[in-house]
Amino acid sequence: MSRKADEIMAADTLKDAKKLQASFISTEPFQESSKEKEKEKDNNKLFHIHERNVSDEISERTFQDVSLCYQCGKCSAGCPVRYYMDIAPNKVVRFIQLGYYEEALKSETPWLCAGCLACSVRCPKEFDLAKFMDAVREIAIEKGVEIKQENILKFHKAFLDQIKNHGRSYEVGLVAEYKMKTLDLFQDVDSAPGMFLKGKLDLLPHNIKNRKEIKSIFKKTSGKK
Repeated sequence: MSRKADEIMAADTLKDAKKLQASFISTEPFQESSKEKEKEKDNNKLFHIHERNVSDEISERTFQDVSLCYQCGKCSAGCPVRYYMDIAPNKVVRFIQLGYYEEALKSETPWLCAGCLACSVRCPKEFDLAKFMDAVREIAIEKGVEIKQENILKFHKAFLDQIKNHGRSYEVGLVAEYKMKTLDLFQDVDSAPGMFLKGKLDLLPHNIKNRKEIKSIFKKTSGKK
């Protein structure tokens, strides 16, 4: 076959290739198929932005990482009020670690915590569990979680009202407000005369100076202007 015949054959092959090219290659802009879009969404989920959760809120309030607790149980073993709790203190921490926030916030344990710091001083990782329980209570209130121990919450509020109004604890005012909130008027009423005779109860409060500053702190922390 001559060289010229080869050139003619090559030219014809090129023409046929160009004709075929239009038949299987679209000239329209490339569009992703539904499967490719789903694949892209799945890839995005792998690199999603971390959403702020209850564990993050607790860390921000307590300045400590919840993952520090490795569940040795020394806090629960030394808790003086563990017998009255529905779940052990270390289990509340574990619920937060695992993301079971609702179970932790609805537990009675944070509300029965006496804040005695026995757990905090026993922890080998120096995890302040008492501070952790404070944060759990705060978040539960903010999120509108139903508090089973309502009287304890009312006592907390009555105590804070005394600090806000007088700058320090005023026992008679505390008891009076607590009784009015709970309507449990006769509980421990027989203890009052003895405490009064021993000088444990003062009829009038001892107000501190600069009570306005104390009230301003309450106003700022409550978010009210």
